[in-house]
Amino acid sequence: MSDTFGYTVGTDLADKAAPDGPIETRWSRRKFEAKLVNPANRRKHRVIVVGTGLAGGSAGATLAEQGYHVIQFCFQDSPRRAHSIAAQGGINAAKNYRNDGDSVRRLFYDTIKGGDFRARESNVHRLAEVSVQIIDQCVAQGVPFAREYSGLLDTRSFGGVQVQRTFYARGQTGQQLLLGAYQALSRQIDAGNVEMHARTEMLDLVVIDGRARGIVARDLVTGEVSTYMADAVVLATGGYGNVFYLSTNAKNSNASAIWRAHKRGAYLANPCYTQIHPTCIPRSGDYQSKLTLMSESLRNDGRIWVPKNPGDTRSPDVIPEDERDYYLERIYPAFGNLVPRDIASRAAKNVCDEGRGVGPGGLGVYLDFADAIRRLGEASVREKYGNLFDMYQRITGENPYKVPMRIYPAIHYTMGGLWVDYDLQSTIPGMFVIGEANFSDHGANRLGASALMQGLADGYFVLPPMLGNYLASNKLAPVDASAPEAVAAHTESTERLERLLAANGDRTPDSFHRELGELLWDNCGMARNDAGLRKALARIGELREEFWSRVKVPGTGAELNQSLEKANRIADFIEFGELMCLDALHRAESCGGHFREESQTPDGEALRDDDSFAYAAAWEFTGVGSSPVLHKENLEFDEVHLAQRSYA
Repeated sequence: MSDTFGYTVGTDLADKAAPDGPIETRWSRRKFEAKLVNPANRRKHRVIVVGTGLAGGSAGATLAEQGYHVIQFCFQDSPRRAHSIAAQGGINAAKNYRNDGDSVRRLFYDTIKGGDFRARESNVHRLAEVSVQIIDQCVAQGVPFAREYSGLLDTRSFGGVQVQRTFYARGQTGQQLLLGAYQALSRQIDAGNVEMHARTEMLDLVVIDGRARGIVARDLVTGEVSTYMADAVVLATGGYGNVFYLSTNAKNSNASAIWRAHKRGAYLANPCYTQIHPTCIPRSGDYQSKLTLMSESLRNDGRIWVPKNPGDTRSPDVIPEDERDYYLERIYPAFGNLVPRDIASRAAKNVCDEGRGVGPGGLGVYLDFADAIRRLGEASVREKYGNLFDMYQRITGENPYKVPMRIYPAIHYTMGGLWVDYDLQSTIPGMFVIGEANFSDHGANRLGASALMQGLADGYFVLPPMLGNYLASNKLAPVDASAPEAVAAHTESTERLERLLAANGDRTPDSFHRELGELLWDNCGMARNDAGLRKALARIGELREEFWSRVKVPGTGAELNQSLEKANRIADFIEFGELMCLDALHRAESCGGHFREESQTPDGEALRDDDSFAYAAAWEFTGVGSSPVLHKENLEFDEVHLAQRSYA
C-alpha cells in the first residue's frame, strides 16, 4: 500500500516476547521463564555496551559483576561525564514513604496517562514495579539522597502527579546516581571484567547471519578505526534531541549509533515524539549553541505567571498581584504549576503568542519564588534549590532570590527511539537497546523524574536476565573481525569519513546543523501542521544533497578532528530529521507534546484520534531518500481506559 507522504505500510508488528495474564505478575513470570547462563559459562561470553550513562553504566557494571566480559565504549573522556550527569530534579519510585496514597498501580497509571495513552501497559507496569528496587540499590551504593530531619529519605512532587514520589539529591540527582553506577563500573574495570574504551565513537553495527555481532568504532584521539566483535551488542546511547541544534543536551549527544543500527535493519519507532521541557532558560541570541535546563523540581515552590495585559514591559516587582496571570493555576486548578511537561510547555507558548511573554523577544514567562521565600525563608529555599539558583545567576546575571527566573520551553528528552520488544531486544536479534535510546516506556510525553528511573531499571534489573535468556537460547558461532560482514562495515565507515574530508565545500557542518534545527523547531516542534511538515520535508531533502557537496571539513582523519566528528553526526541528523518529519506528517493527531493544529478540542487542547493512531509507528529503512516501510504495533489498554486527559 503506497501513500502520498512517501512511505509504504507493511505488516503489523507484534511484541512476541510480551507475556500475557495478570499485569501484576507478567514481569516475574517472564524472568522465571527466561533461560539462564550458568556462572562458569558467563565468562565465555563477550558483550559490547555502547554508552556509559545511567543505562549503560549500570548495565556494564551489572553484566560484568555477573561474570560476562564487557567491552564498553563512550565518546567522553571518562564514563562519568556521560550526559546523565546533567539530570537535576529527581528519580521516581513508588515507595509511598509519605503515606499519601502512592503505589505501584498509581505510578503505572500516572505514567500511562502522562504519556497520553501511547505507551505499552506491560512495559510501564514493569517500570513501576522495578522503581522500588532502584532506590534500595542506590542507597546501598551510597548515593546521598536528600533526607528529612528524622533521617528518612525525602521526596517531592513532579509534574503530572498528585503525590510526592520523587527522590532527589538537591539539584544534582543525575550526577549522584551516575557516580553510583560509575563506582560499580570502576570496580569491574579494575577487576579486568570491563574493557573500557573512552573517547571512542561507534560508527556502524556489524550484523552476521542476521544477528548483531559487533561494532565499528573510531578512536577520537588518533583517528584509528577498529572493529570489535562480541556475542551481543547493547546500545545505551541516549536520545536525539540535538537534531534540533538548540536543546538542553550536551553538544556531543547525537543519534548516530541508533541511526546506523536502523540502517542495518533495526526498526525505529515514533521518531516524532520529542519532549518539550517547560523550564529552560530562554534563548538569548541567534548564535547560541545550546540551551540550559532549570529543573522541573523548581515548580514545586515556584509560581509561573505573566502580565495580564499584552505588551506590559514593566519590571516584575512593580506589577501588582491583580495584574498578574498565574495561568497554570487558573486553567488547571487541580494540578496548578505541576501539570505535565507538555501541558505546561504549550500553555507557555500560548501566552507568549498572545503577546504576554516577558524578556527579550517576549519569549519567556516568570518562575517566581517570592511566595516561597516569604513562607519558608530564604535559607530553606537555598537548601533545596541553591545550586540551581546559582547556575541561573551565573548564566543570566540575575539573582533569582530577588527577581523571578525567566523560563521558556525547549527540546529536552526524546520518547522515540529504536523499537524493542518486552525483552529490550530490537528487530536485529542480539542487539538490545536500553534507556533513552529505545522507545518503550513513555508514550508521547515523559513525566518528570522518569528518565533516571527507566535508565537504571533497564541497566540494573531488566537487561541482565533478558540478555542471559538470549545467550542461553542461541548457539552462536565464533566470529572475528575478518568476517566479510565485519570487513564490509569497516570499509564503508572509512570510506564515509574519506568522503566527508574530500568534499572541501564552502559551508561548515554547524551551518547545516543550524538550518536543520530551525526547520525542525518551526515545523516539527511544539506545534505542527500538514503544510509546514511538507515544507520541511522538501527542504531537508535538498539539504541532504547539498551537505555532501558543500560541507567543508578541515584536517585529516588520522588525528583529533572535532569538525569530522560533527560532520559525521550531522549527516545522520539530516537523514533522521527526514524520518522524524515523515512520522509527524503521517500521525495526523495531537498527543502529548505533539500539537497537530488540525487536531484540537474547541478550547484548544490536544485532541487524540484513538481510532486511527493508537499504535506505535515502527519504521523500516529501505535506503537513503527511499520510501520507508511503516509497521504498526497496535497498543492495547486493558488496565487503563482510554480517555481525554484532564488536569483541571
